[in-house]
Amino acid sequence: MPPSRTRLKRPATRQIRETVCGDTRSRLVALESTGELLEINTMSLDWGYTDDNGPSTWAEKYPLAAGARQSPVDIDTSKATSDNSLVDREIDWSYPSNCSYRIVNTGYGWRVDTYGDDTALSGGPLSEVYKLEQFHCHWGATNDEGSEHTVDGKSYAAELHLVHWNSEKYSSFKEAASQPDGLAVLGVFMEIGNADNAELEKIISLIPKIIHKGQDSQASFDLDFGSLLPESKHYWTYLGSLTTPPCNECVIWTVFKEPITISERQLEVFRSLKSVGEEDAIEPEEGKLVKNYRPPLPLGNRVLRECGPSI
Repeated sequence: MPPSRTRLKRPATRQIRETVCGDTRSRLVALESTGELLEINTMSLDWGYTDDNGPSTWAEKYPLAAGARQSPVDIDTSKATSDNSLVDREIDWSYPSNCSYRIVNTGYGWRVDTYGDDTALSGGPLSEVYKLEQFHCHWGATNDEGSEHTVDGKSYAAELHLVHWNSEKYSSFKEAASQPDGLAVLGVFMEIGNADNAELEKIISLIPKIIHKGQDSQASFDLDFGSLLPESKHYWTYLGSLTTPPCNECVIWTVFKEPITISERQLEVFRSLKSVGEEDAIEPEEGKLVKNYRPPLPLGNRVLRECGPSI
């Protein structure tokens, strides 16, 4: 789960330009009405998923990556504790179909940024209301790998993350990301199905516009978020972290037991994304982002709770 961008209020019009400073690439939005520049995301260039800069090296530059509350984890179902309080406080969400405004190639995958003001996630393991900030996906080079969380050692083909921040206690996503209860992420496993996922296809149709790192496109689609979440509200929950640098230990994780489906063709479109900018690509196959997941870390002494019957 990548760190998100600074909060952006819905502008009537905007112009986008890109600057590169040192080892980071920043995208700046110039609001035509005021000329004000707002940094809306920073894409670091010093980590990735190759042997040279992959997960095993992250702690060298991001010490939190070696912490005791890291994510993802392998969900050992024999260690999950059934918690009736989770059943009594049913997890609930509300997402307007038009809350997405932009899709971007971060160099580590695709990310859809959202207008979070009218969104809400509450109940279950959460004591406050959280707003949706963005959602993104992780996948692997083959269909038997790609999810970040695993279940009794089993991987799924991909994993969708819906990233929220605690808007009752904190004033911004940035502030929330520095607090132990600041973020709440819904993790949804994806398995290969025979048919295309109609809602995912709305995202996939924009991938050709963001093949290279740093490219973005307006996300003007209406999205039925209910189709991106499983019918069952049974899940596991634990305290964890961002799954990408800086790996802040700030996430309350909710990982659904039931997967949704994605077709093999759709997953191949994800793998066509590139981790390099258009100006950096030399060969057609160079920089293809065929794998962008972090392997599971030890759960340690953390409590793994579950809502719903054991698998």
